[in-house]
Amino acid sequence: MKVIGRRAEMAALSDAWRRRGLALGFVPTMGALHEGHAALIRRARRQNKRVAVSIFVNPAQFGPKEDLSRYPRPFAADRRLCERLGVDALYHPSAREVYPKGVRTTVEVQGLSDLLCGAVRPGHFKGVATVVLKLFVTVRPSRAYFGEKDFQQLQIVRRMVRDLDLPVEIVGCPTVRDGDGLALSSRNAYLSPFERAVAPKLHQALRLGARLARKAGTPLRLLREVRRELLMIPGATIDYVSVVDPASLEDARRLKGRLRLLTAVRVGKTRLIDNIALSC
Repeated sequence: MKVIGRRAEMAALSDAWRRRGLALGFVPTMGALHEGHAALIRRARRQNKRVAVSIFVNPAQFGPKEDLSRYPRPFAADRRLCERLGVDALYHPSAREVYPKGVRTTVEVQGLSDLLCGAVRPGHFKGVATVVLKLFVTVRPSRAYFGEKDFQQLQIVRRMVRDLDLPVEIVGCPTVRDGDGLALSSRNAYLSPFERAVAPKLHQALRLGARLARKAGTPLRLLREVRRELLMIPGATIDYVSVVDPASLEDARRLKGRLRLLTAVRVGKTRLIDNIALSC
């Protein structure tokens, strides 16, 4: 496995693979890899001749009061995991390499970036879209893999790729969960033992919503029940709970067709997001 820190070297390696007709699967990450990331890498390994993973804690997607400085960075462990999974290239650039001095251009997917998580974290998805586009330009993948846990992010990336005619296929992969239902996330490490014990109630509330989807009558009634369930989590505060159209992320006016139930909840000081598909 090659560990690469420079844009030019990563691009040159990708171009060499492309000239040989080798499809490249790409998994962009911020490190602190867990089984959810491993599932993305395995999917990429099955579908491509070469696999690249990036590890870059992107400062542009953190707000001034968010956890950039304490975000976990266990690079040695991440590298070992990538080696075990057969990754061909691990792209690990510095912030200066990704954002050279004088960079002024950003990317924003209007209409999808300023609601849900974007309403609570202004500018977050502008940082996400900008870095993902820059990574695509450098890595030049045939396919890129994103987890459905970050459903809004997945839809924003899909729309950016479509709108900008980028030559990459976006592959959404199912959320990977612990045995008790908690969606795997690097931020789960912030939970205290007690918070970790009650956090699975988040997924239980979403499952309740999925069961109610065919009989709640209206999104408002469904959301009222889910919100009541979420507020029973000790120490929890709700950022949002929404039933949305999965493509536009706009609030659903009625429970009909395929929808998505999304939520963001703070358990103690840790912000957890999750979602579930609804069939109405």
